Amino acid sequence: MAEHAAASPARIWSMRAIYVVISLGILLLELLPQQTMPRTFAGPDMILLLTFTFALRRPEFIPSGIVAMVMVLADLLLQRPPGLMAALTVLASQTLRNRSDGVRTLPFTVEWLTAALALCGVLIGYRIILAIFVVPQAPALLVLSQLFSTALAYPLMVLGCAVLFGVRRVAPGEVDTLGHRI
Repeated sequence: MAEHAAASPARIWSMRAIYVVISLGILLLELLPQQTMPRTFAGPDMILLLTFTFALRRPEFIPSGIVAMVMVLADLLLQRPPGLMAALTVLASQTLRNRSDGVRTLPFTVEWLTAALALCGVLIGYRIILAIFVVPQAPALLVLSQLFSTALAYPLMVLGCAVLFGVRRVAPGEVDTLGHRI
């Protein structure tokens, strides 16, 4: 079995920069006024999708600090409670990073289900914490529509990241730049 070389430090840092730039672009699009009437259906949370895709496929590309900075900025710009979604996303992405070794040899449906469960955990945790502190929340149907649309969009995000940026699963037997198995 031929062993493949892992990403070089330059590739790792360029992918981290790409993650931040894409996240900032998504935030810019979310801040643009697209309609003036309240929504009855919420689209996918693209930053969560991007984060979970990177965390499951190439966890070395997104350290916790970068995820935290992006999500805190998103909390502030989207007028969410500062740090709450960031903390939940960092916890979920760390959980996914820890599971990425076990998921990489399993079928894609298992990866998809793992990402969907992490997404459920983040959104349910967010609602529970807001309820504990009696903070006004979006209607439950709106949150459910966001949950389903985000979970259904995961394969598209994986495909987009693989085609556009080469973010793929770590292959079995792949080694890092020092020759250690990943």
